Amino acid sequence: MSPYDPSAFPPFAVTVDLVVLTVRRHALCALVVRRGEQPFQGRWALPGGFVRGDEDLAAAAARELSEETGLCAQESAAGGDGVHGAHLEQLATYGDPRRDPRMRVVSVAHLVLAPDLPAPRAGGDANSARWAPVDELLAAEEEASAGLAFDHARILGDGVERARSKIEYSSLATAFCPPEFTVGELRRVYEAVWGVALDPRNFHRKVTGTPGFLVPAGGTTTRQGGRPAQLFRAGGATLLNPPMLRPEV
Repeated sequence: MSPYDPSAFPPFAVTVDLVVLTVRRHALCALVVRRGEQPFQGRWALPGGFVRGDEDLAAAAARELSEETGLCAQESAAGGDGVHGAHLEQLATYGDPRRDPRMRVVSVAHLVLAPDLPAPRAGGDANSARWAPVDELLAAEEEASAGLAFDHARILGDGVERARSKIEYSSLATAFCPPEFTVGELRRVYEAVWGVALDPRNFHRKVTGTPGFLVPAGGTTTRQGGRPAQLFRAGGATLLNPPMLRPEV
């Protein structure tokens, strides 16, 4: 076998981009940062950065999440929750030769879900950060100057669709909830992620009747107003049978 010659191949870089989703004010929101440097200086983008030579992809994603947002998360191959309630999973790989004007850059995107996240802090090459409704971000793509930098609108759209489809057949929706939550709070997560209104009685019957989905936490709360509501925790099931099918709109 002939010896390997690295100079025979063009160099390229690897980055991680993060689709960080949470529910704020009953709307599905994504974390975006305003770029402080070229390319796309001043444009909003997903948080992320280059993978260092001494780290794997999961470590790079966790580092970028911490540096740019102050959040802690841990990759879970089994699809469970990370530390501090944050869920981190690999989403997809993006390698269009023209996606970054600086050089050939391949991005491995990750999806992060967490409940009731605080106002973010900017870091790295970002000069500000904010939570924005995903519908607002994706609608902005119709105006080239207002859209997200790079191919981040495509990555965001893929991440949102992953979340929307996964909560149909898995317990992932509970990653948007605090450790103890009511059925009403869980329903509002589904409504925010799917963008539809759900019948409260039918939803309560489905989620409490699905084996392993929810377990009683042994208490009640009035934080949503009205009569005391029973508190639940996520059960041990990772797959839902029967699934929570998304209503057709």
